Amino acid sequence: MRRRSFLLGVSAAAAGALTMRATAAGAAGRGTRSASQILASVKTSTLTPRQITPYVPPAGTAPAGVNSVGRADYPFIRDGRSLPTRVWYPVGPGPYPLLVFSHGMLSQPDDYAALLVSWALTGVVVAAPLYPHTSLGTAAFNAYDVANQPLDASAVLTQVAAQNTASGPLRGRIDASRMAAAGHSAGGITTVGMFSAYRDERLQAGIVLAGTDFLATPFTGAPAAMLFVHGRKDDTVSWSAGHTVFEAVPWSRAMLSFTDGGHQTSTAEFPTVSRGGAAFLRWALYGGTPALSAGSLATLEDQLSAARTSAGSAS
Repeated sequence: MRRRSFLLGVSAAAAGALTMRATAAGAAGRGTRSASQILASVKTSTLTPRQITPYVPPAGTAPAGVNSVGRADYPFIRDGRSLPTRVWYPVGPGPYPLLVFSHGMLSQPDDYAALLVSWALTGVVVAAPLYPHTSLGTAAFNAYDVANQPLDASAVLTQVAAQNTASGPLRGRIDASRMAAAGHSAGGITTVGMFSAYRDERLQAGIVLAGTDFLATPFTGAPAAMLFVHGRKDDTVSWSAGHTVFEAVPWSRAMLSFTDGGHQTSTAEFPTVSRGGAAFLRWALYGGTPALSAGSLATLEDQLSAARTSAGSAS
């Protein structure tokens, strides 16, 4: 199979898959009504705006960036679901915070390697599972299986964190008290699910790239910080749907909107996504100043700083 070389995103076939009516009867353990909700939300979200309860980052000193990144592969499983996971980790003393990244429909972790390595270089362990029924090359493709992926991602976090005390390259490198999730497209929907229908209370931060809501379920749980990144000309997951979900976050939040951006991140947009994501994670996991910047290609709605000020933080 020929490898794809685009920076961030899915092929044209994958974009169609996200909005089509899948031929399968529905995801395991979920009804077709739930599946239809997942597909419908890519155009319009029904979530309602909410006021912000400020998120206060945990105190700490962020680890320094590194000059090189290692890679390790793990054959994780959840309830019989195969979740082979590629981990990019900083080559340094650690410990480092842990982020789980969810790929888009008919995509795979390596399609996002440039972004994930750039975050690992700043001092973050990044774990990216290959989902069994939505990844490129799967023999049993089912768009509705996104409904099962938030629990998959949480299981991967648990199993990667356990490597901190096991023999291997991640031993002593993971700070399990600082966790985040991120994802693109269907992976963005998966990430939202981890803060709503399947809230993982370990998560302190989330990054949603070209995503929307998860089964129209409101955000819940303890305050966290959320960053949304979306192209205004995205014709796969509409910007308006993504913005509606952004406004429905009841905690500290920010949104980068690329004026001419589509569903994938372009070469020109990549530095803003990379630097913005890294700065957001650094603030959300250690405090200080968010230091987000839109650059010349995007606009920024920064409600992280406003929330921080209203919370009375001196940072």
